[in-house]
Amino acid sequence: MLKLALGPVLYYWPRLTMFEFYQQVAESPVDIVYLGEVVCSRRHELRLPDWLDIGAMLRDAGKEVVLSTQALIESGAELTTMRKLCENRDFLVEANDFGAVRNLEGAGFIAGPHLNIYSEPTLAVLARQGTRRWVAPLEMDRSAIATLLKTQPAGVESEVFAWGRMPLAFSARCMTARNRNLPKDDCQFSCIDYPDGLIMDTREQKAFLVLNGIQTQSALCCNLVRAMPEMADMGINVLRISPQAQDTLEVMAVFDKVRRGEWQAPHAAVVLEPLAPGGSCDGFWYGQPGMERVA
Repeated sequence: MLKLALGPVLYYWPRLTMFEFYQQVAESPVDIVYLGEVVCSRRHELRLPDWLDIGAMLRDAGKEVVLSTQALIESGAELTTMRKLCENRDFLVEANDFGAVRNLEGAGFIAGPHLNIYSEPTLAVLARQGTRRWVAPLEMDRSAIATLLKTQPAGVESEVFAWGRMPLAFSARCMTARNRNLPKDDCQFSCIDYPDGLIMDTREQKAFLVLNGIQTQSALCCNLVRAMPEMADMGINVLRISPQAQDTLEVMAVFDKVRRGEWQAPHAAVVLEPLAPGGSCDGFWYGQPGMERVA
């Protein structure tokens, strides 16, 4: 049966909100929980000891806990934080850049979606370095994933991003701060005012992208629930659900009903549509532009 994973919170939420959220996650049907700050090191509501405390609570609730590293390392302080996270011996680590891979070599780790694993040689190298599971890049279509699965090294699992606004790019600049005419080093923690990111419209007033600090996301929400039966047949092991400010627990419950055979995927897609911020899309999975809705 497919496993369900809850990805790291990509937004800047208040400390109390985070603790309350993960207390609810502990009682959810999700199997794997990714924790940590992936986007910006200036977000200080939670620090490594807090993540370790949350991880221990979730582990006691029967969840597999993974600590995620930052995707874009720009300073010595960020490098030090990444190394401390990699040195922890309590939980697996998801490497989101190859500096983290180097620090985790031989220790066993998760190859995150930002490592850009597109080919058999890349996956083979990471398997030799100790990866236990790889997460497909978000723009990778089903045929390319199927090709990699045919030669996937023994003992390595696969994971696909199945729900949430898609992380598309990272920048050295903070676009949320720039929107307020603030420099990155004096951003006044603007991200905390946008629990689901800041929508960027086209000139025709159509939602196009979401600004989330130094990260740019899709305005539409990826929804691959209709593809769940196909993914199970392909041999994919894990589906990732990305947290959002509202209805994350409801989304996880719907995916759980489909994997258990209690709901049919088309019915689940209808139920999920009102829960998708800005509407849903699935184009990348089918080899089309990501913002398309194909299924």
